[in-house]
Amino acid sequence: MSTPVLSLVLVVHREQGWLPELAASVLEQPFGDLELVAIDDASPDHAPEMLDELAERDPRVRVKHLASRVGRGEARNAGLELASGEFVWFVETTDLVRSVAAPKDHDFQLVSYTRAGVLGEERPGPPPDPKGGDAVRVWEKLFRRSLLDGLRFGPGMGSELTITWPAFFRCQTIAPYEGGHYVRREPPNREPETGSPFDVFAQYDAVFEHAAGAPPDRCPIVLNAMLRHELSLLSTRVPEGERREFFERMHEAYVRHRTGDEEPLEGSRALLARARLVQRGDWRGYQALERGLDLRAAPKRARRAVGRVKRAVKPAGRNDRQKWYRSRQKQPLDPNLAVFAAYWYRGYACNPRAIYERARELAPGIKGVWVVNTDGAASVPDGVDYVMAGSRDYFDLIARASWFVNNVNFPNNMVKREGQTHVMTHHGTPLKRMGLDLRTTPDGGERAGLPGLLRRCARWDFSVTQNAFTTPIWERVYPTRYESLEVGYPRNDVLANANGDEVARVRSELGIEEGKRVALYTPTHREYQQEYKPVLDLAAVADGLGEEWLVLARAHYFHEADDQMRALHEAGRLRDVSKHPSIEELMLAADTLVTDYSSIMFDYAVLDRPIVIHAPDWEEYRDKRGTYFDLMEERPGPVTRSEPELVEALRAGDGAVGERSRFRAKFCYLDDGRAAERVVRRVFLGEKDAASAVTRPEAVAR
Repeated sequence: MSTPVLSLVLVVHREQGWLPELAASVLEQPFGDLELVAIDDASPDHAPEMLDELAERDPRVRVKHLASRVGRGEARNAGLELASGEFVWFVETTDLVRSVAAPKDHDFQLVSYTRAGVLGEERPGPPPDPKGGDAVRVWEKLFRRSLLDGLRFGPGMGSELTITWPAFFRCQTIAPYEGGHYVRREPPNREPETGSPFDVFAQYDAVFEHAAGAPPDRCPIVLNAMLRHELSLLSTRVPEGERREFFERMHEAYVRHRTGDEEPLEGSRALLARARLVQRGDWRGYQALERGLDLRAAPKRARRAVGRVKRAVKPAGRNDRQKWYRSRQKQPLDPNLAVFAAYWYRGYACNPRAIYERARELAPGIKGVWVVNTDGAASVPDGVDYVMAGSRDYFDLIARASWFVNNVNFPNNMVKREGQTHVMTHHGTPLKRMGLDLRTTPDGGERAGLPGLLRRCARWDFSVTQNAFTTPIWERVYPTRYESLEVGYPRNDVLANANGDEVARVRSELGIEEGKRVALYTPTHREYQQEYKPVLDLAAVADGLGEEWLVLARAHYFHEADDQMRALHEAGRLRDVSKHPSIEELMLAADTLVTDYSSIMFDYAVLDRPIVIHAPDWEEYRDKRGTYFDLMEERPGPVTRSEPELVEALRAGDGAVGERSRFRAKFCYLDDGRAAERVVRRVFLGEKDAASAVTRPEAVAR
């Protein structure tokens, strides 16, 4: 590879969910005379393997893995040493490069940028500042490589200051970067900068040393820039107990570096008032100013809080229960009380059930209580405690419990108290697009609920995933701060551990005749349809299979069995199992799974039995709902488009062993029968290594 014009330097530590988008935004540009230099700062997730895969696919990607984490500044130094381009641009994992062009012949070029929220809303950044811009933001600058000779990023927080300011002092020409544009995204799970806010004092001391001998029109702007930067850190990053010390260090640095020829500080009244107090070293005055500003802002905050309370107590008639709930929140938490729920309180099921049952064995001191609705109560076995959703007992439970385990989010009006731990288990590996990715769906029907979704996701402390494919997706589309437990799916333990006797028991309890072949049919929900429309003529399938087969048909939990399914059930031509409490038992009983796009395919594959994908509307589903991979290319078995094709595929038997083997290797390798145990040990017993106790095949991340 010849020497590129432009080197983009990237430091990666965590943030694996955002890495593919950033890399694609760089490597898929029409302008290709570039390289991506990626430094793996000992990232503990799948990012190192992702980077290696990028390097294998594209020779313009150069990767260096660091043995231990050194922090963003030192890692950027390693990237700068590897960069071979004439120009260098430092980019960040959670951001996007919207456009790249050949740099002009200027030493120091300023990149226009847009700020983008996690919901997709965008606002333009300020136009490039001919005086040099904000030296804190290294990502909005393009440097001639020779301009950085002898310079290094400093240690800790504010590490870029010892690059951006000295380069600004040295450069001969400054101009906008024509044709280049950057998108700055700041999701809640962005990896925080290492170090302490106090690091910036040493960084600015170094900056002022570099300022000696710089052009006289450039030095005077540093002092006010330093003051703005440090005031921002004081209000957002400095811990309460250290704020006075930081303030006093600000005053000392201001007095020491002031020369008297600086331009007057410009900004809001509040900024100017804060700056004057720093200049005087008046800490008490600064505290009084902050209290006054807080009091002025209090009425607006109070109005917002009242609005939230009003929304929480709707609909009418719930006021008494909300008052009861608030009163119970004043009681101490019960350290041994855990709440379990599944499918919007529909019953005793899924991953929470498996975790609950394993916790009874491994953590018997934890008292688990289920939340169910009226219909779901029937699924709760004897000996399992439960409360009815919305009752006084329910509000008492969620007010005082220390642990919460659910495969969906708890309702909006549930308040997470300090000391409570939430485990989101999810209920499927995603084929269809989820979370924030729904903001780009064609019909846009899910977009209005995304702000509320993010607020609910902010409660999570743990997120359970089935495989390496899923984890980065969840971390990007549910971008809040939590620990991913990539341990396999607890609900699949029963599938991995089942033996012939267990299968025989389940089939006997279902009344399945010996020797009968069983096909389990489980269609998915299509959110874009106004009303449910069956995509399979079950009568034709049942007739085509004949007496030697039994079809178990299970409607999606968002729907009731349709008229045809009920009629065929009453006629004895198939079995409607929509109300059966355990999908896992139905999977054990079935010889073959028939589904369309349901995530049950990822679970049933654990059994290593035939799977048929019936996909007459694949193109419509793919285009309207969106998918994360091409199921037609990475299928677990044959794909059919008509009832005769489906009947033929079922009768043909197991002819897709190779396809299913590859599918299982990618999605089911962690489902070894101990997933629930790993969750219990990590969450309830605090064993930090429990979630990393499985050896993962190298090929899985690819």
